[in-house]
Amino acid sequence: MQHAMAFMQISRGSVLSSTQLTQTGPVELKPGESLQLTCTVSGVQVSGYYWSWNRQPPGKRMEWLGFIQHSINGGNAYYNPTFSSRASISRDTSRNKVYLQLSSLTVADTATYFCAKASQFGKAVEHPSKNHTLT
Repeated sequence: MQHAMAFMQISRGSVLSSTQLTQTGPVELKPGESLQLTCTVSGVQVSGYYWSWNRQPPGKRMEWLGFIQHSINGGNAYYNPTFSSRASISRDTSRNKVYLQLSSLTVADTATYFCAKASQFGKAVEHPSKNHTLT
């Protein structure tokens, strides 16, 4: 049995589809530190789609952290109010990457995190990446 989050272990992967998402991030983090994840997109341009970050705590429902719009709608980021003070979502269209930063980690942030191509409103997951798991 694992104890409260003493560190974070990251598992990396991607999905099989014409849109491929690959996440990278740190191997270990401690409570109080910041989580920084990178989602590298291939098969489509990040500028042309909405991208969301989501997580699923153990034994609980998926939680939506926020999304970033496609360029036509301004490329602005919007957040779940629960995470708005700690989350930051950005993108680099020249590198085709989408980023998540979540600050001030606590045991409650233990979850599987993933990026996804999203619907126009940023919540419907269309092509989730494999994931990063905090334990």
